[in-house]
Amino acid sequence: MSEEKDNNRDQNRFCFLCHRSERVTGKLIDLPNNICVCPDCMQKSFDTVNRQMSSGAFNLQGLLGQLSPGLFSGDGAAPVFGRAPEPEKKKKESAPKPVLDRRNILAPHQIKARLDEYVVGQEHAKKVMSVAVYNHYKRVSCRQEPDGVEIEKSNMLMIGPTGSGKTYLVQTLSRLLQVPLAIADATSLTEAGYIGDDIESVLSKLLAAADNDVEQAEHGIVFIDEIDKLAKKRNVNQRDVSGEAVQQGLLKLLEGSEVEVPVGATSKNAMVPMVKMNTSGILFICGGAFPDLDIIIKERLNKQASIGFYADLKDKYDNDPDLLEKAEVEDLRKYGMIPEFLGRLPILFSLSGLDEDMLVRILKEPRNAIIRQYQKLLAMDEVGLQFEDEALRVIAQKALEKETGARGLRAILEEYMLDIMFEIPKDDNIGEVIITKEYLEGTGAPKILMRGIKTLPGE
Repeated sequence: MSEEKDNNRDQNRFCFLCHRSERVTGKLIDLPNNICVCPDCMQKSFDTVNRQMSSGAFNLQGLLGQLSPGLFSGDGAAPVFGRAPEPEKKKKESAPKPVLDRRNILAPHQIKARLDEYVVGQEHAKKVMSVAVYNHYKRVSCRQEPDGVEIEKSNMLMIGPTGSGKTYLVQTLSRLLQVPLAIADATSLTEAGYIGDDIESVLSKLLAAADNDVEQAEHGIVFIDEIDKLAKKRNVNQRDVSGEAVQQGLLKLLEGSEVEVPVGATSKNAMVPMVKMNTSGILFICGGAFPDLDIIIKERLNKQASIGFYADLKDKYDNDPDLLEKAEVEDLRKYGMIPEFLGRLPILFSLSGLDEDMLVRILKEPRNAIIRQYQKLLAMDEVGLQFEDEALRVIAQKALEKETGARGLRAILEEYMLDIMFEIPKDDNIGEVIITKEYLEGTGAPKILMRGIKTLPGE
């Protein structure tokens, strides 16, 4: 009976390297640590070791990997003894991307509520964008219904001073809707045949944002910034390479057409693959600061007679902070935008300039406010960060002096937080830092609280 058990045990033994049973390979060679190797693998091991030693590149792990693939994982994990390696798991197939459905589209009040979490102020702009986006994606979802009614595109043109949040609004909107977004700079676009980006390059960026998925890209958003730089030049003797000609080239994209788009490049040539994209489902949003547009608006508003009891004063609109909200298509046409281009951007709205109160709210209210970002950075070092209300006012006033809008807040904070971010990691006893008005004005220092000390109310 014992001899029969020994025979069964011998027949169930496997080669450590090739995992063949002893019944197939013949008598196995016993090695230390209860390892068994067949004669074929032993000879193969000797041959490989001699070959590597003669070349001066001996690598034990690489050797075992050659003799028994899968014995070692890529991260150097220990081998599994006594059983064959597990088969590789199949890669999970990517889940099918959701099809645009009318029922899945957020309502305008829901879109605006989401925007309110990230964008302070600009109530009119958020309301206009929410309705326009809602109607656009309803149009895309019902485009195939054969009822004879075709809804036109609702492309947008936004006017606002620099730093008022034009790009940030579009970025937030794209993130909430989970659609691909391409941001293009109109200053880099030139007429075909000249040095610079072709007009189709804006679609190439959108295709890249959608991971080269044409169907996803055809439901995305394209934001063309600095659109005011495409205005017609008043000097007619000079070739207008990046002005009116680019506006005319953008007409076919804005209206909706089949366009050949280069993949992974900004211009067409024989070496770049091309794909066809239909732009009728792409939402185009154009934005620009339009400097000196307020002068054109004031001229139109002051067309009334300058004499008489009902005459308007010439300086009536000089200090009007909401003057851009009175902009009309005629003002933009005088600015240099061609009528055909403006006709394909039916939704026109403006963003108001930022005052001190709005800048203070921008600093602390949004979900990803700048102050919260610094608080998170210091929280990683287990240090608290607080700003006094008067200190926030000082930061807002300095941003207004720079006339760069909300983007100037970051630069100001970086300047004042530099020394604090440099010194805090030196001392593990610091528990909280309070930024004061005196520190920002250069007449004092921030309040430093050690660990275990709590601030009292009113301090």
